[in-house]
Amino acid sequence: MIHMATTETSASIGISERAARRVAHLIAQEGDPSLKLRVTVSGGGCSGCQYGFAFDADQADDDVVVERDGVTVLVDSMSLLYLAGSEIDYVEDLVGASFQITNPNASSSCGCGTSFSI
Repeated sequence: MIHMATTETSASIGISERAARRVAHLIAQEGDPSLKLRVTVSGGGCSGCQYGFAFDADQADDDVVVERDGVTVLVDSMSLLYLAGSEIDYVEDLVGASFQITNPNASSSCGCGTSFSI
């Protein structure tokens, strides 16, 4: 298996300063500084593929590791195929607050912002 270094992968997926601050806040609330944000892509959702966000203390050998402002984001190699060139942001507006991904690979996305098609 290929282990991808942080410096190699930082251009593959980005995380905004707002998203890094929010992840750091949520990890602090969990009380476990070893947690990392895992971002996944799976089949489903209203557009065919959907994003998933979860905390994970374990890093797999094939995970892409992106770090910003003390926060670590993990993306498995299969999800990276769909997420390359994307940026993770945290947006607060009148509708609510959520993590959003700007994905140049998506040909369309749904109104909820959590699913897309390629």
